[in-house]
Amino acid sequence: MLTETTTRVLEPTDLGAALAVLESAPVENAFVTARVQLAGLDPWRLGGEMWGWYSGGRLRSLCYSGANLVPICATPQAVRAFADRARRTGRRCSSIVGPAGPTTELWRLLEPSWGPARDVRANQPLMVAEEPSASVEPDPLVRRVRKDEMEVIMPACVAMFTEEVGVSPLANDGGLLYQARVAELVGSGRSFARIEDGRVVFKAEIGAATRQACQIQGVWVAPEHRGKGLSETGMAAVLRYALADVAPVVSLYVNDYNTPARAAYRRVGFRETGAFMSVLF
Repeated sequence: MLTETTTRVLEPTDLGAALAVLESAPVENAFVTARVQLAGLDPWRLGGEMWGWYSGGRLRSLCYSGANLVPICATPQAVRAFADRARRTGRRCSSIVGPAGPTTELWRLLEPSWGPARDVRANQPLMVAEEPSASVEPDPLVRRVRKDEMEVIMPACVAMFTEEVGVSPLANDGGLLYQARVAELVGSGRSFARIEDGRVVFKAEIGAATRQACQIQGVWVAPEHRGKGLSETGMAAVLRYALADVAPVVSLYVNDYNTPARAAYRRVGFRETGAFMSVLF
């Protein structure tokens, strides 16, 4: 038994204890929880390692180390331990993302060796909705994207990613991994869009889904259609689908400087309950 403070890479046999930590904060942890529920803790299937921090023989905190570095339910002592391990292994991730408090401290400890970052988004409000919109009528033309519409949805997904992140998802491998991710969301019925004359007008995805909560991502309106309220009616439609078919709580996080989006989400019925932080490399 582990009786002192210890950090180690978790193994598949640690799955139950890891899920107990993840499910203690189902909204904040939806992205990682969904991956662990699907893939377990085998690094090859999970796409990265799961680090565990133990205190008094009990698993208390986690950190996912893959394409993203994600502190999970991380106490200040756990953050320091995760930072020490991350410095030793070197940076292998393209971003650090997680609840603002521990992520801020993790980046403070890693910046001297990992910096500078390409972008730091220190305050990204976490927004939650548990009921369909009471004031915005869902767009009846927003629907699930069909599997035969990959060539239609991909340009919109690439445009959204490039606009939001600042780099193209096609840059490193020609977009193979990104296209596979989009295909996964389409195939699972979690990609939604309004398509007119073969072009996407509005789109959004349910990027992560567990029994307790799901997370909307990739919200995008074609530039020529912005300012018409389509983000509100489109989000109201996706929220309706998510609550009816996926989970009882729907979340998203948004950049604090994106005032129009925050206002639109509030009108749809989302409320701010916390904040995330993202460090982009």
